[in-house]
Amino acid sequence: MNRNELKRLLFSIDYSNVKESKKIIVETDFGHVEIRQEGPGGFSTFKTSQGENALQWAIDRINSDEKYKEYELIVK
Repeated sequence: MNRNELKRLLFSIDYSNVKESKKIIVETDFGHVEIRQEGPGGFSTFKTSQGENALQWAIDRINSDEKYKEYELIVK
């Protein structure tokens, strides 16, 4: 399978039956915070390195931004 076939396959996936999932994942050992959203509209992810303040950064996002209130917080 070549690159163009893989690209076509990826963009033809039907996301209409995908269950919505919203998560904020904190990796305390590495100081990484990842914000993931998956649902009928597709998939998006954002990852940042916050060092020792990773958990506090994630908590601040949840408390300060209304859109993150419904996200599940996972600490690893």
